[in-house]
Amino acid sequence: MKFNTKIPKHLKQAYNEELIQYSSCLENKQYSSAWYHLERSHIIGQSYPIEHTYSHWLMLKFGVMDKNTKEVFGQILRLIVGGWKSFINHIPLGNTGGTNVPPLRPMPIPDDIKELFNTK
Repeated sequence: MKFNTKIPKHLKQAYNEELIQYSSCLENKQYSSAWYHLERSHIIGQSYPIEHTYSHWLMLKFGVMDKNTKEVFGQILRLIVGGWKSFINHIPLGNTGGTNVPPLRPMPIPDDIKELFNTK
């Protein structure tokens, strides 16, 4: 069994870039774009417990800000199980992390992110 503990440097950089875009969109009240970047951060970081958990934490905060009860409760559940599933490498690749999709459904990975995953 493979344990994921530390995100590779090139993925961490891409993950952080998505979070910067998220923050910028949020500041400018571009909420759908902000959510888009949160989803991308989730896809990039979901194999690594810290990044995966942090993406869900931000999604929870976004749900609270948006007064979206479904998102808030869904993110609480994802926060409880997401990190340890990353650690044991048992995640649905490409899943965007929001409550608008089932938590265990693999999804297509955007081409630019797929390229990141294929870079060592």
